[in-house]
Amino acid sequence: MKNIKILGVRRGRTFSPNHIGNDEAIFLLSVEALKKEGYDVHIYTEEEFLQDETIAADTYIVSMAREKAVVKKLQDLEEKGACVVNSAFGVEHCFRTNMTNLLLENKIPYPKSIIVSTDCRDERLFNEFPQPGVWIKRGDFHAIHKEDVTFVSSREEGLEILREYALRGIPDAVISKHLAGDLVKFYGVRGTDFFFWFYPYEHNHHKYAHYEQINSKLVYNPFDENKLKQIALDAAAVLNVHIFGGDAIIDPQGNIIVIDLNDWPSFAPCREQAASAIAQLLTNIFQKQLDGIIASEK
Repeated sequence: MKNIKILGVRRGRTFSPNHIGNDEAIFLLSVEALKKEGYDVHIYTEEEFLQDETIAADTYIVSMAREKAVVKKLQDLEEKGACVVNSAFGVEHCFRTNMTNLLLENKIPYPKSIIVSTDCRDERLFNEFPQPGVWIKRGDFHAIHKEDVTFVSSREEGLEILREYALRGIPDAVISKHLAGDLVKFYGVRGTDFFFWFYPYEHNHHKYAHYEQINSKLVYNPFDENKLKQIALDAAAVLNVHIFGGDAIIDPQGNIIVIDLNDWPSFAPCREQAASAIAQLLTNIFQKQLDGIIASEK
């Protein structure tokens, strides 16, 4: 196995909002862990990957890419037999509208949500959501700009956000019920024992400062940590991603509700442990793929 070359695709800067250094760090640490095991890893930028027309269908690929053209090329390679982690189909499943549909359809605890066209100007669409307001999130992709996930407390604000999305060429949005409770962030690597969670408010995580203003301080609602892990793993399995992270709300009754799940996050507070687990996962998946090829050739 170790004489087989692995192709690594970095994430473009556009798709690492506020996390360029962190995303690069976990990617390079994971690659370095593979190299220490004796694997030959060739790293591409997203642009270099798109331009290379010589990539074979039997390639082993580890990818953090999110650029849609890159995701499509990876999907084409997967369909021809390439082994890609995370699966490019899983990456597409993590786009907000896709994620919302899949998690709700598969009974993963998730906020009440509706998907609307950004051309919608009917304020009645907010009727089924109680105060203090709702979250409006771009549906066609991950959040890139601050406004891509916005809390609104009035119908007028909501319609204005939809108008702004439409002007930016965003076709659809997810409107989700606001949930009161403690916010937790989690990271996981399916197929390994690695799972890590924490309260982002305790770490002054800038991304969540606005949420804290809306939802007040932590009250440390008691909950089952093993259940959090299982729900997170189930959600990742539904979306078909192995390397994942996300956010959940713990309500006053201890219920756990996933509000977001992403392919290959930064793992910033647990990077070293995560990189080791990611390398273990990749080794296992690529070896299984190779064993299958060898068996089919006998």
